[in-house]
Amino acid sequence: MTTRVPMVAGNWKLNHTLADAKQLVSTLAAEAPDRSQCEVVVAPPATALKTVVDTALGSAVAVAAQNVYHEKSGAFTGENSPALIRDVGCSHCIVGHSERRQLFSETDAAVHQKVVSLLEHQLIPIVCVGETLAQRDEGTTVSVVLGQTEAALKGLSDDQLADVVIAYEPVWAIGTGRTASPQDAQDVHAAIRGFLSKDFGASVAESTRILYGGSVKPNNAKELLAEPDIDGALVGGASLKSESFLPIVQAAF
Repeated sequence: MTTRVPMVAGNWKLNHTLADAKQLVSTLAAEAPDRSQCEVVVAPPATALKTVVDTALGSAVAVAAQNVYHEKSGAFTGENSPALIRDVGCSHCIVGHSERRQLFSETDAAVHQKVVSLLEHQLIPIVCVGETLAQRDEGTTVSVVLGQTEAALKGLSDDQLADVVIAYEPVWAIGTGRTASPQDAQDVHAAIRGFLSKDFGASVAESTRILYGGSVKPNNAKELLAEPDIDGALVGGASLKSESFLPIVQAAF
């Protein structure tokens, strides 16, 4: 029987004004379960981070940045460092999302740098991994996903890994309405956990949370989250409204 506390994280991407963000988080803060049941995380755009942190203060809702640059400071126009997102009140940060990899040419090496830098600043990385439709059709899903996972976690200690969350998001299921079947998702999650066990030991593998992302909605969440190696969800579009996000949270525990 697993003791992993489920996590449901909402990635708002490039959505919500300050007013919208405040209204949504106010509702989530009032309805979120105790963190011992399920950890609820929201990732607003950078412009809304401070508003969301202030609105969520004292509640069970944690706040994540959607991206970070690994350097502590410097001449890096448009970027935010781990120190800055921690200073604004974030506790988590998404890294390696497929949109960052595909649209902004983010490499496995860059993802690794971000993971290390976040951990150095006591922030929890939510590390995204996943295959494209072409890779899935080629039968290389597991090798692609494990390659991304290995690159992101290279050289980390067991203590560092205790603060890492992995999110498996098949690229072909993000924002498309298509979702991996529960068994397909479970198979990849089990492969990731098997990799962790082989490279870092059974204890690390058993304690690491692995989320599923890719068109998670209220009508498919319960079935997906019932799988033994799926420890929660990284939710996109359905996280933009409380009436679609909260049922996913409820399905996780």
